[in-house]
Amino acid sequence: MPSLRERVADASLPVINALNRMPRAIPFLLVLGLMIAGLFVPGWGWLFLVVVVAFLGWTLYLAWPALDQTARLGRLAVLLIAVAITVTQAIPRS
Repeated sequence: MPSLRERVADASLPVINALNRMPRAIPFLLVLGLMIAGLFVPGWGWLFLVVVVAFLGWTLYLAWPALDQTARLGRLAVLLIAVAITVTQAIPRS
C-alpha cells in the first residue's frame, strides 16, 4: 500500500507536468500577482493569499525529501511568512 506522500505525488503528477511545461516566469508571476491582490484587495483579498499558502505548502510537501536542511528552512520560512501575512489580512486589527 503506497504511503500518503506517494499518493499525493502520484495525484500531483499531472499538475507538476503542466507547471514544468510552462516558462518558469509564469508560476512566479501568478504567485506574485495573487500575493499583491491579497494585500491590496480590501475585505476578502486574503482568499488570494490562502491560495498562495496552499500552493507553497503543497510544493514544499512534495519537495521536502529532496531538499537539504538549508533549503528546507528557507522554504519553510517563506511559507510561515505567507501564513502570517494571510492571518493579518484575514483578521485585521480593529
